[in-house]
Amino acid sequence: MSPEIVTILALVVIFAIATFLPINMGALAFVAAFVVGTLSVGLTTDEILAGFPSELVLTLIGVTYLFAIAQNNGTVDLLVRGAVKLVGGHVAAIPWIMFFITAVLTAIGALSPAAVAIIAPIALTFAARHGINPLLMGMMVIHGAQGGGFSPISVYGVTVNDIVEEAGLPDASLQVFLGSLFFNLAIALVLFFVLGGRKLVGRKVAARPLEHIEHAHGTVVRGHGAAPGPAVGGDDDEHIHPEVAQPVRLEQILTLIGLAVVAVLALVFKLDIGFVSISVAVVLALFSAQQHKGAVTQISWSTILLIAGVLTFVFVLQEAGTIDYVGEAVTGIGAPLLVALLLCYIGAVVSAFASSVAIIAVAIALAVPFLQGGDIAAVGVVVALSVSSTIVDVSPFSTNGALVLANAQDVDKDRFYKQILAYATIVVVVGPLLAWLAYVVVPSFF
Repeated sequence: MSPEIVTILALVVIFAIATFLPINMGALAFVAAFVVGTLSVGLTTDEILAGFPSELVLTLIGVTYLFAIAQNNGTVDLLVRGAVKLVGGHVAAIPWIMFFITAVLTAIGALSPAAVAIIAPIALTFAARHGINPLLMGMMVIHGAQGGGFSPISVYGVTVNDIVEEAGLPDASLQVFLGSLFFNLAIALVLFFVLGGRKLVGRKVAARPLEHIEHAHGTVVRGHGAAPGPAVGGDDDEHIHPEVAQPVRLEQILTLIGLAVVAVLALVFKLDIGFVSISVAVVLALFSAQQHKGAVTQISWSTILLIAGVLTFVFVLQEAGTIDYVGEAVTGIGAPLLVALLLCYIGAVVSAFASSVAIIAVAIALAVPFLQGGDIAAVGVVVALSVSSTIVDVSPFSTNGALVLANAQDVDKDRFYKQILAYATIVVVVGPLLAWLAYVVVPSFF
């Protein structure tokens, strides 16, 4: 059996196992890279390790470490409170506030599930207390996370941009970011009107002290990528509601300055985002070392393992000639637009059950050969693939959808699950088609 077929079969096995068993896909990918790379492709371990995405791993460690500190010292809560105060407590504006706050969190480096884990309990408590449709509020949070998820300094954005750069394709960083943001914004606008947003116009929130918010089943998710733990008392465990006025502390001001410094140095001066973010995180930790001693454990190591493993295996795919093999097969179809649509649907369907980051990496890698042919706009396809592979995270089988389901209050959970599942089905069926039309088909006529 040829190395190309072996690597494709290995890829299928990886996704199948990760879908049905709680095993990190990155760990599976590392095993496949080692076994398939050495036995079938004929690579040495040193050659396989050459494909390890060290720069990306450093970036992920840096931004997640920095975000863990921002969450621990209350800077995230400060941003949420300020946003609600900014709109004067208008109930109709709250779903949008949750959308944009979550978008900002992912845009500055938070992983999508971490941002949803932070904002979902706040948003769904607002929904229960002020008569907002929980499906509307939960989906606004998720689409907000995906809308900001492709900024040039975000996890998704860095991953896609690295793959595009290594493939020699045109830079698509800004287009991917804005494409995802506007696509999710458009979906949010439709949801707002369909799920009762107009009825909220004119109503206001009455500011009053509230108790701290707990996740469903008495658990609290703290920090970036932290595992849920039992909700206990104490200042460290308290998750302050944004309606409660809290004094701004010096470390929060320093954190806001630090986040701004990271953005300026990375985007304006083009310094390495990994080194910059971890440097800022360490400086912030020095001001309150005892409080942030657990921040390193809150780095999302499972996601780092996932991305590093998948991209290392993608390197083995390239060395085996699998990418070129698939590219030639795709070229043989003779219909680049159709191929782009099929890849969008593959990304959407698989991502609804598996990791969006992993799917994006594989989908773009497989699309590279026919994109290099120049028969279709590469940037548009990259945007469409990125959007298609992430908008389906509304699925109750994904981490984001599960977080919304778990944190819904005063609802019939079985009924709410069916509502989320129905909406996710619509997104899987319609979303990739709309993304393909908007970013691949329409631009091809201009």
